[in-house]
Amino acid sequence: MKFGRVKAIACGLVALGASNWACAEEGVLRVGIITDMSGQYADGNGTGSVVAAQMAADEIGGTVAGRRIEIISADHQDKPDVAVGIVRNWIDNKSVDVIAEGVNSAVALAIQNLTRERKKLFLISGSGSSDLTGKQCSPTSVQWTYDTYASSNATAKAVVARGGTPWFFLTADYAFGQALERDASRSVVAAGGQVTGEVRHPFNTADFSSFLLQAQSSGAKILALANAGADFRNAVAQADEFNIRQSMQVVALQVTLTDVPALGLAHAHDLLFTDSFYWDRTPETRAFSNEFFKRHDAMPTAYQAGVNSSLRHYFKAVAATNSVDPETVIAQMRKTPVNDFFAQGGKVREDGRMVHDMYLMRIKKPEESKQKWDLYEYLSTVPGDEAFRPMAEGGCPYLASK
Repeated sequence: MKFGRVKAIACGLVALGASNWACAEEGVLRVGIITDMSGQYADGNGTGSVVAAQMAADEIGGTVAGRRIEIISADHQDKPDVAVGIVRNWIDNKSVDVIAEGVNSAVALAIQNLTRERKKLFLISGSGSSDLTGKQCSPTSVQWTYDTYASSNATAKAVVARGGTPWFFLTADYAFGQALERDASRSVVAAGGQVTGEVRHPFNTADFSSFLLQAQSSGAKILALANAGADFRNAVAQADEFNIRQSMQVVALQVTLTDVPALGLAHAHDLLFTDSFYWDRTPETRAFSNEFFKRHDAMPTAYQAGVNSSLRHYFKAVAATNSVDPETVIAQMRKTPVNDFFAQGGKVREDGRMVHDMYLMRIKKPEESKQKWDLYEYLSTVPGDEAFRPMAEGGCPYLASK
């Protein structure tokens, strides 16, 4: 019997519940980029994340451990059920070895449930809920770029230290916004501040007037925006229409680079926030970003940079082990420090958190900016072990069962 016939029989067993490991296409390592290509996160993630993934493949010559790297991608439309359907098809029928990106925390949590069950690697860049490495952690996932704990922790401490309290939260009512509000509230209280209340708005809200009026009447000094994308842009612009800044300081808990030119520095200026990457911070970030710009005509966001960095680290682990077996590869990723343009001395913990430094930033005033992408002023570095939640406090059930 020829090998092709044996392989066909083995692959046919998948329908009967057998592992599809035997169906992996000979000589190909397939990467699936699942992202938002048509919704409010398309500019900061979207096709730019696919470009970043292709750059990671090209940087090592397009092959690793004798396998040709192939990048495929799909738009999850910010719908968890759509995302799960796509990823299930990739695993069952497309022989995808690793899933990457996964913007939108509700989407990422749904994908992680599937990849945990199927024992497939999921490299998360665009989604921030700290539950991904907490109560819903997975032994086959790595949350690479940021999370709601790290994004809010340094910002809350800095604002409270400057006398910024009490706080009122304007929160996107889905997994990401809820986790961001929860983690920021804890940081505010721990720093000696107060939280007077919150209001939740639907995902993809156009009119923030009623929410902003509630914030304005709360008596709080800080308006904390626990949202992102178009929701963040609309909230900031409309806050200026209501003259919110006359009585409250607006604090951004999550900012995407591409949102700032879209919003305009006239609205975005002087917002404080914490991020994991800025294109103009070091010679290494500039080198990567300039190459990305040549391919995408925009500077990379932290999420797009994280896609590239996470796949670089993955490909190195595949090369070191000469394997695409998920358990083998993720064990090697945990053993190996992350040293690249994105992070120096980064480490992949057993709960799936990649720990690295974070950076407190301020958005520049219009007169301070020299060109379109000259947007942030670096203020300070927050060491990774201070920025991210301690592993023992996350409540990861996978660790508790070991």
